[in-house]
Amino acid sequence: MTITRQVAERSTCNRAKVGAVIVRDKSILATGYNGAPAGMPHCTEVGCLIYESKTPNGDTEENCFRTIHAEINAIAQAAKNGSTIKEAAIYITHTPCIHCLKVLVNTGIRNIYYEIPYKLHTLEEILRATKVHLEKVELPQK
Repeated sequence: MTITRQVAERSTCNRAKVGAVIVRDKSILATGYNGAPAGMPHCTEVGCLIYESKTPNGDTEENCFRTIHAEINAIAQAAKNGSTIKEAAIYITHTPCIHCLKVLVNTGIRNIYYEIPYKLHTLEEILRATKVHLEKVELPQK
C-alpha cells in the first residue's frame, strides 16, 4: 500500500489522488493513477469537466469526463506491456467505483485491497455474485 500511495501522488486529478498497483507472485505488473489520457490536457492544467448523473436510487453523482480512473490506467498499462493480470491482486488507495469493479471482475483479478472506503454500498451485489475478495488494509497514518 505504501507504493500505491506513492503512485497516487502522480495523479493529475483536482478532486482525489488515487493510485493502483497490480501484483502477482510478489511482483508489480502495472501501476496506474487517475488522470487524463496520454497526450491530453490534465485537470491540473485546464480544470475538470464535471457532469452530473443520477444513480438508480436517485442520488446525484458528479464525475469528470477528463479523468480515467487509476484501476483502468493500471489495466491499460498491463495490456500495453503484454502483462497478463488474470488471478492477480490489485492494491488501490480507495475502493473501486462500481464501473472499475466490473472491469476488474472481467479481467480475472481476484483480490482487491484498499485503504480508504468509497461508496462501498454500491459494490455489495457484484461482490456477492463474484469470486472477487475486497479487503481493507489498515496502515499507519502518513
